[in-house]
Amino acid sequence: MVSLLLIGVAAWGKWFGLVSSISVVAGVIGVGVFLLVVAFVGLCGALKHHQVLLFFYMVILFMVFVLQFSISCACLALNTEQQNKLLEVGWNKSESTQKDVEKTLNCCGFSSVDLNQTCSAQCFSTPSSCSPCASILQMYAGDVLHFVGGVGLFFSFTEILGVWLTHRYRNLKDPRSNPGAFL
Repeated sequence: MVSLLLIGVAAWGKWFGLVSSISVVAGVIGVGVFLLVVAFVGLCGALKHHQVLLFFYMVILFMVFVLQFSISCACLALNTEQQNKLLEVGWNKSESTQKDVEKTLNCCGFSSVDLNQTCSAQCFSTPSSCSPCASILQMYAGDVLHFVGGVGLFFSFTEILGVWLTHRYRNLKDPRSNPGAFL
């Protein structure tokens, strides 16, 4: 279900123009497809009571748990200074990202408004009314990181519950086989 939600949100964001980067959309859709395949492997393993599929499902789900738990904790642990450094690295990485942010948030420059450079924002016609993008980005970044960290932490614990349940189900007897045999 989470995989279908990821795929749907990425497609919706691209369709309505909320996300302009095709690599971000492709990455989110790729993660959604990967999670869909993992869920399908788990479903097939459970329906057929196939030990190997259940084992691989359990191992992959545990690795996803470790990765997601680590990223969620990192999102929740970032302080304001670290967020600013992260935002500045992202800002300096791509000129197209700078233009998109300036146009969307109606701000110019990262830490200061430079009158000698061009700016995509509407406020640049009267530069005294423009504010730097760092303060606006920081306001949104803190909220987004806490939200993403919290949601990721919640789903990471549901994944560890899935690993535990898979381990328990995997060690049960198959009702279709010899009742006296233990798999």
